[in-house]
Amino acid sequence: MYKNNSLKSRSEIHRKLGLAGLGKTNKFLMEKTLHFFAFAFVILVINVMFTSCVSSKKLVTSEARVDELQKDSSNTHNQLNACNAQIKNLTNDNAMTQSDLEALAAESNMTIAGQAKQLKDFKDMIQSQRDVLNKLKNSIADALMSYKADELSVYMKHGKVYVSLAEKLLFKSGSDVVDPKGKEALKTLTKVLNTTKDITVTIEGHTDDVPIKTKLIEDNWDLSTARATSIVRILTKDNSFDPSRITASGRSQYHPLNPNTTDEGRAGNRRTEVVLSPDLNEIYKLLYQ
Repeated sequence: MYKNNSLKSRSEIHRKLGLAGLGKTNKFLMEKTLHFFAFAFVILVINVMFTSCVSSKKLVTSEARVDELQKDSSNTHNQLNACNAQIKNLTNDNAMTQSDLEALAAESNMTIAGQAKQLKDFKDMIQSQRDVLNKLKNSIADALMSYKADELSVYMKHGKVYVSLAEKLLFKSGSDVVDPKGKEALKTLTKVLNTTKDITVTIEGHTDDVPIKTKLIEDNWDLSTARATSIVRILTKDNSFDPSRITASGRSQYHPLNPNTTDEGRAGNRRTEVVLSPDLNEIYKLLYQ
């Protein structure tokens, strides 16, 4: 009895000890397992946090890149719109320029045609006036043909008709009073002049270089001007020539025909010239219209 009880006690003890050992082992394994899962959880959390942190950085970088691309796209779009607007403006300007060029070309053609017509009209007018003056010169020469060559001459120079009247036909030396023979010549000349309306008349008095001074005449300027004025009065008052078409001028000794070195040369310089010019009003109108 005692042995069996002892055996049972041992067995019980062994079983208890085995259970106790097994319990300790299980407890140890459980603690190890818990530690492992705790560590794994920590690792997982750290990994998640790290991954999340990395992903956040990548996200921020990506968002910044997207924002930059959007800005670039917006700027490019604005530049494209500006280019399109400039192209449109250039196209409009080109159209306007083309239109202006066409207008200028048309105007230029009209201007060239107008200038050609104006030039033709001008040439026709000059030729018409030349014809009038030639006819007038011939008429005057015919009317005064009874006078000697040393008394008067009729010629054309620089598009004008000159009737040169010597001093001995018109005046006594140093006088501005016209002689009767001179008055007759002037009367004949005026009859021809009155037949032509498209001319103006200038009476030019000329002297030699011999000084003169009298109670009535101050110098050669005075003498040449007084002689021209005397002839103007005869043409207008005595022979009804239009006063608005005539001018008196004295040129003194400063436009000689001959050198004042001989009596013959000085005699040729003492003269009065009736200068017949075409009426330039119509030409001026043509030039400045």
